[in-house]
Amino acid sequence: MVDPGAALSILFYGGSGVISAACVREAAAAGHRVSVLNRGQTRSRMVPEGIELLQADVRDSGAVAHALGERRFDVVADFLAFHPDNVAQSLEQVRGRVGHYVFISSASAYQTPPARLPVTESTPLRNPMWEYSRNKIACEDLLVRRYRDEGLPMTIVRPSHTYDETSPPLFGGWTTVERLLRGAPVVVPGDGTSLWTVTQARDVARGFVPLLGNPAAYGEAVHLTRDDALPLNAIVTTLADVAGVGADLVHVASDTLCAARPDLTGPLLGDMANSMLFDNTKARSFAPGWHARTTLAQGAREIIRWRREHTPEVDHDLDAYFDQLVARVR
Repeated sequence: MVDPGAALSILFYGGSGVISAACVREAAAAGHRVSVLNRGQTRSRMVPEGIELLQADVRDSGAVAHALGERRFDVVADFLAFHPDNVAQSLEQVRGRVGHYVFISSASAYQTPPARLPVTESTPLRNPMWEYSRNKIACEDLLVRRYRDEGLPMTIVRPSHTYDETSPPLFGGWTTVERLLRGAPVVVPGDGTSLWTVTQARDVARGFVPLLGNPAAYGEAVHLTRDDALPLNAIVTTLADVAGVGADLVHVASDTLCAARPDLTGPLLGDMANSMLFDNTKARSFAPGWHARTTLAQGAREIIRWRREHTPEVDHDLDAYFDQLVARVR
């Protein structure tokens, strides 16, 4: 058992994604010894100086064994498991060398659409619209069985829509931001009044780190989100206001959006099209006083500042699709 308050040795599977990179920084700032296991190919969020990089493809167990050697860790935080086979493989890779396994699931695993709000950790898990979410549920099921049958020290974390300066929380992402900046109409799902919870990654990280190595969190699932939500319209107009541009909103039914682009069905009908509001009481039982402090306006300023210094990737096919939809609606 880990001593409360002790510096932990923490292995991150991943560590360069929106959420995981923020959690790596927060864990290091808290005085923990942090190692990151990934392929070392992401350049948008480099591993900070002082963080150990162990380079391997986590789906290659031979390469992982070589990278880890005889190392043992108090915690492994797995940000790279998207299917129960991935979880089973990760558990086998760290068997006998880790004290606490933390699995990053998704709040999209919750009942969709929800029967009632706010969503709590006891809300049923069911998402018939998105295979990604169903796979996350299957991962959770595997872990719960292992906890019940074997006492596996595991914790499930369910982030909702989390962003940082490199990943704007808009339908269409950077493609939508670029449309805003050039004055093109912006497509918003439905009538834009659905309530959506968007959380800055560093706020998630501040709630995440207190879970690590915490025996009170073993066998538990917890989500980490803002306590409030904004209409989709307001999320777009906030970005526009910060950028100093107007926002020409064009509302398109979610079913219509997905008709010619079935790849949008999961992220939209299985997630964003449904109002979501979360009760974070359970998270505060592990991190007293924790709450998401970054307002969307603050986050938007960081996004626009990053945009001025970088050239983000735009989905030109999606951009053209938005033009087609606008022409059809107007």
